[in-house]
Amino acid sequence: MPTEMEEYLFDLRGYIILERAVCEDDVREMNKAVDAILPMGPGEWRGPLHTLGAEGDGSSDNLVIENIFEAGEVFERMIDHPSWIDHTRRFVGSTDQMFIDEAFVNVRQLKAGLSLHSGAHKRRIRTQYRYHDGEFRCGQINILLALTDIGSGDGPTMLIPGSHKSNVIHPAFADRPESLESVEGAIEIYLRAGDAALFVDCTAHGAGIRTNEGERRILLYRYGPGWANNRYGYGPSEALIERLTPERRKIIQPKPPLLPPGVKIDGVASLES
Repeated sequence: MPTEMEEYLFDLRGYIILERAVCEDDVREMNKAVDAILPMGPGEWRGPLHTLGAEGDGSSDNLVIENIFEAGEVFERMIDHPSWIDHTRRFVGSTDQMFIDEAFVNVRQLKAGLSLHSGAHKRRIRTQYRYHDGEFRCGQINILLALTDIGSGDGPTMLIPGSHKSNVIHPAFADRPESLESVEGAIEIYLRAGDAALFVDCTAHGAGIRTNEGERRILLYRYGPGWANNRYGYGPSEALIERLTPERRKIIQPKPPLLPPGVKIDGVASLES
């Protein structure tokens, strides 16, 4: 469970940092798996994996590999990783079933950034921040795990602390800059490989431009309540559902399709008869 201080800082800022959340061996294994997947171009399928540019823009220098929990057992272990699973349950709502509505690895190259987006002023239920009667009720909690060290010039995630409660739109949304270096109030989040940033998605955020050589790699799992749908409509493969532990299966597929006994939809597991 999050500590009292973590809950206070999350409520105050909209984010907390989980240092050394994942061990070096797991980070190494995930990077090795990503190396085996690449190169892939935007829009390419490889089994259940699918690539997009960041925000679906088709950019090969800011590549998103969706459905990454299909890429090997190490990514399955991240579904309910002990460093954050109790945090996400607490912040999504301790009495609600959880669901990962998007899971991807982002590989960012030189000169790529990410524009300002989200913000509490939109009042979207999907990304909302709420706290009532001692319970958090957040629509989307992001776990952003660094697979490489991310410091100055590495295209770090940037966010505006406290913007998860904002009522007034930030003036920078009028121009939507390609990165957040010039956005007043935005800060850079530096992470070592294995550190994780946990933040509610309605915190206004984006990223700085990568000016250093090499790649910035992150893993991002979005946790929300069990009634949510996958952002792009992806469904888990039958093979994944069959090999997941019961606890992980409930997070990936909170409500399996209710079908007649013995009937299955291609690529989607049905309830057992």
